[in-house]
Amino acid sequence: MKRFAVAFIGLALFATPSLATSEFSKQWKAKYLSGDEVDKDFVKTARKHGCYICHVVKQDKEEVRNEYGGAILKFLKAEDFPKDWVKENPEEAQKKIFAGLEAAGKLKSKDGKTFADKIKANEVPATDSGKE
Repeated sequence: MKRFAVAFIGLALFATPSLATSEFSKQWKAKYLSGDEVDKDFVKTARKHGCYICHVVKQDKEEVRNEYGGAILKFLKAEDFPKDWVKENPEEAQKKIFAGLEAAGKLKSKDGKTFADKIKANEVPATDSGKE
């Protein structure tokens, strides 16, 4: 029984998650950080923030999201984007993720501005990421 438990834990450590949360990050960058019209300083700032565009510094990324990450979570659920499906349907996945990002962008930040307006103004969307 102990061998089974050790083997199971070992497999669990090496298994890759089947959810596409990294796909959300990839598509966010594609939507907001690519193209000729994107402000290069905003790109630097957003890349510096990295995961903390949606998450909170020194908090469990699986459990805690900042206000912008919480807004996105209302429209995009990782379980709706299994990696195999995303791989087989990249255009449809991108379309759905972009739609979720746009819907989240319509919600307001704690400072009263919409997330989309903040991004258009080259500001990091969340006020509570813990990253400065």
